[in-house]
Amino acid sequence: MMDVNTFRAWIAEAARLVVANTDHLTHLDAAIGDADHGINLSRGFRAAVTMLDDTNPETPGAVLTTVGRALISKTGGASGPLYGTGFRAAAKTLGEDPDVSPVQLGAALAAALAGIRQLGAAEPGDKTMVDALGPAVSASQAVIDTGGHLSEATRAAADAAARGRQATIGLTARKGRASYLGPRTIGHEDPGAASTVLILQALATATAGPATESAPS
Repeated sequence: MMDVNTFRAWIAEAARLVVANTDHLTHLDAAIGDADHGINLSRGFRAAVTMLDDTNPETPGAVLTTVGRALISKTGGASGPLYGTGFRAAAKTLGEDPDVSPVQLGAALAAALAGIRQLGAAEPGDKTMVDALGPAVSASQAVIDTGGHLSEATRAAADAAARGRQATIGLTARKGRASYLGPRTIGHEDPGAASTVLILQALATATAGPATESAPS
C-alpha cells in the first residue's frame, strides 16, 4: 500500500530528477520546440514541493491535487496544464482514502492518461508524452491484473515508458509546436516523453522495497 508519505516521496524524487535533468530536457526541446520544457517543468516541480511543505496534505489524493494545482499555476508552456490535469485526474480517483492499493494506483494512472489525452487531443504515435505514459499504464495494469506487487507494477511502468520514449525518436510530431516541423522531427526524442519517464522512474523509486509492498488481496 502507498500512504501519504510514499506519495510525498514520489513527488520529491520526481522534482529531484526533473531539476537534475533540466538542461537535458531543454536540449531535447530546443531541437523540436521552444527550448523551455526543462526550465518550465523544473519551476513547476519546485513549486509543487514548496506547496506540499506549506500545506502538508494528509492523504495521497490531496498530495496529487496539490501537485496538479502547482504545475498548472507555475509551469509555463503546454506541459503545466497537461501534467497538472493528469495529476488532478489521478487525485480524483483516489478520493480521501489514506492508503492506496495497487488496483487504486492503476486506476489513478489510467485516469491521468485519459485526462492528458483529452486535454491535448493526443493519440498514440503523435510523438508526445502519451507515447510514454500509455505503454506505462498498460504495463503496470498487466502486473496488477496478475496480482503483482506494487513495486513490480511501478517498475514495469517506468521501463515501458522508457521504451515508449525511445520509440518517439522515429515518429513525426503531430501535436504542439513540434508539429510545425513535420518530418524534421524524426530522429529527435520527444521531451514530454522524456520527462514522463523521469516522473515514473521516481514513482518506481518511491515504491521500491518492502515498506510499500502489498500482498495481493
